[in-house]
Amino acid sequence: MKRSAIYVSMDTVIIIPAYNEEATIAQVIKDVQKSMDADIVVVNDGSRDHTSAITHELGVKVIDLQENQGIGVAMRTGYQYAYAQNYQFAIQVDADGQHDINRLQDILDLIKNKQCDMAVGSRYVIKTNYHSTFLRRLGIRYFSILLYVLHKKWIKDTTSGFRAVNQKVIKVFMKQYPDDYPEVPMLSYLLKHDFSVCEIPVEMKQRQGGKSSINFTDSIVYMIKTTAVCLKQYFTL
Repeated sequence: MKRSAIYVSMDTVIIIPAYNEEATIAQVIKDVQKSMDADIVVVNDGSRDHTSAITHELGVKVIDLQENQGIGVAMRTGYQYAYAQNYQFAIQVDADGQHDINRLQDILDLIKNKQCDMAVGSRYVIKTNYHSTFLRRLGIRYFSILLYVLHKKWIKDTTSGFRAVNQKVIKVFMKQYPDDYPEVPMLSYLLKHDFSVCEIPVEMKQRQGGKSSINFTDSIVYMIKTTAVCLKQYFTL
């Protein structure tokens, strides 16, 4: 993808992937706008509700995918947009209202101050008020161990979608971001290729609207497929 010849007014873009998030998307966008001075792009992943219409009414950049293709495709689309528009930094914020928007600047500062190439907003660096299911905690712990075994680096919140990256990572993600279950494999990819990853403690809220699309069967499939991708990456030159 070629870059735009015209530089954007901001150096940072907030990428919000959204699928059927009409109950929360407007408030998330308003909270981001109040919290920091950055551009926003919403990648509407084929929503069948009013997510797209609500977002367009708020006047932010919207990329409408014609059908639901999953979080990986939505985020890769967002990173392609970020790269094409010459953004120096990108932050992923989920559309369900779980992320503590007040920590946006803190996460970004880690990248801007060159402390790491990717900063992850972590629920587990310190004890927080966030409560997840046993299966989710077990999965996150499993992937933390997997990444340590492969790369000798502890990442305590391997599945957090609250992430900031610099332009070097944007360039990687616009090409390499997988369609399915991208969070852990991309951490593994970055660590293998000597990018630095750091974590910052954040509070996560319970989902503010809508419902999660992940069930027990999906969780098992997720763990198996994600492990396979990480191992394939590790053993590929």
